[in-house]
Amino acid sequence: MSRQNPLQPGHPSGQRETLQEISDIKRIMERSSRFISLSGLSGIAAGLCALTGAYFANNILNDYFFEYNHDGYIDEKFESLKINLLILAGIVLAAALILSFLFTWRRAKQNHLPVWDFTARKLIWNILIPLISGGLFILAMLQFDEWRFVTPSCLIFYGLALINGSKYTLTDIRYLGYFEITLGLVNTQFTGYSLYFWAVGFGILHIIYGVLMWWKYEKPPVDLKE
Repeated sequence: MSRQNPLQPGHPSGQRETLQEISDIKRIMERSSRFISLSGLSGIAAGLCALTGAYFANNILNDYFFEYNHDGYIDEKFESLKINLLILAGIVLAAALILSFLFTWRRAKQNHLPVWDFTARKLIWNILIPLISGGLFILAMLQFDEWRFVTPSCLIFYGLALINGSKYTLTDIRYLGYFEITLGLVNTQFTGYSLYFWAVGFGILHIIYGVLMWWKYEKPPVDLKE
């Protein structure tokens, strides 16, 4: 009875080795063409920062409208409101970026991958194009005291940035971009609830996305022997 050569394509051992080699090649190609160190914990941290910011923004707005109902419109107080909200937005953005970088850096180190390479630069550049465009557009609206569409614009341009950058990182981020754009478009019809839309888009959706990404890519494998 002749034995089958393990190197022959039909041999089970040969098939396993071939599949393993294909898997290794695919993983190497993915690492070279995509930035895969984005951490789900980064999304969760960014979402928590956004919800915290929405809480303080709600308090600032409530204080302003309480004084508005009592004293009427005062230009100095309205200017103070705008400055306070812009400062709060800057703090929330800085905190979210710092925490996101720390979690991403930690995951890259765990996987022995570089944090800043050619792929990361392409990802950042493709994200920055819509973000910078959106930021300049929003500043132009603020210049003419048009506040109604600030939040919808933030959501829409942020969603476009995610979709534009998704081809250089985990493709799952594209779906978050779709939800952000959809939420922003709906917000254009309900501008009186912009703070709630902002909290959902940048807070809740980020947390949901972060949890799903952590579960899919970062959850430690279960050791059945224990």
